[in-house]
Amino acid sequence: MSKSILITGCSTGFGFDAAKYLATKGHTVYATMRNSDGKNKPAADELRTFAEDKAVKIKVVEMDVASDESVEAAASEIGAVDVLINNAGVGFGGPVESFTPQQILDQLNVNIVGTIRTARTVLPGMRERGEGLIIQVSSVAGRAAFPAYGAYHASKWGLEGISESMRLELGPLGIDVVIVEPGPFSTNFVNNVVAGMDEEMASSYGHVTEWAQGLTSQFLDLYEDDSAPTDPMIVVRDFEKLIDTKAGERPMRLISGLDFGVQEINDAVEPLRQKSMESMNISDWDGAKKSLTKGGGA
Repeated sequence: MSKSILITGCSTGFGFDAAKYLATKGHTVYATMRNSDGKNKPAADELRTFAEDKAVKIKVVEMDVASDESVEAAASEIGAVDVLINNAGVGFGGPVESFTPQQILDQLNVNIVGTIRTARTVLPGMRERGEGLIIQVSSVAGRAAFPAYGAYHASKWGLEGISESMRLELGPLGIDVVIVEPGPFSTNFVNNVVAGMDEEMASSYGHVTEWAQGLTSQFLDLYEDDSAPTDPMIVVRDFEKLIDTKAGERPMRLISGLDFGVQEINDAVEPLRQKSMESMNISDWDGAKKSLTKGGGA
């Protein structure tokens, strides 16, 4: 069944590929991005040309998830949607002490608050219809921690927590919330990592810098290995799978690609999560159920 899908962060990576792919599957895609008439104009133009050549429905919409005004303006242009894919994000890398407080706030503003800005624009319509799906793009870094990415971990761990809560709040209203946790993929993430502004402080952490450089080299080698699961289309097809899955049957979390042991963490924690919900009498809130108001269900 054709859906109306809003995707954030469509200038590159998962968002760019998902906009194209999901449109070819018959969906109407609202591909949002920052600077669609500036830095990201080539990507915006390519999506428009693709839509015209393939006779599919892709509408490029200017949206900066870090701005209330930008998100509200885009939402008024887009209208109601069936699916929101919160994909836009940024990664900060370096010793935690090397980041200014404002940089930490910037990291959290995009990766956590940005998802709430967009969700607040689509949820009234979803609640009214009694159905909908929100896919929150987290990371395996949202379930495990390692040196040099503390700021990024804070944003993704925070996204995981707020998404779990939203799943329980929205399930009884017929709306699913699912967390997708990609491993390393051959996108522009590594090249766009933002460093801490306090370079002098960062120099005190030579061991961290050396380890992080080794990790980056490992990822780059993986991207050159045709047998490694680092094709971004793996994540895109997971989006499709979640969209096509019946409401209420979608998992809380789905790992895409290399998991670095995170699948074991998820498997170990899930029974404890279930037990915790049972103790609070909210087990039946976990995933979309028949809406309390509309009797719906996507």
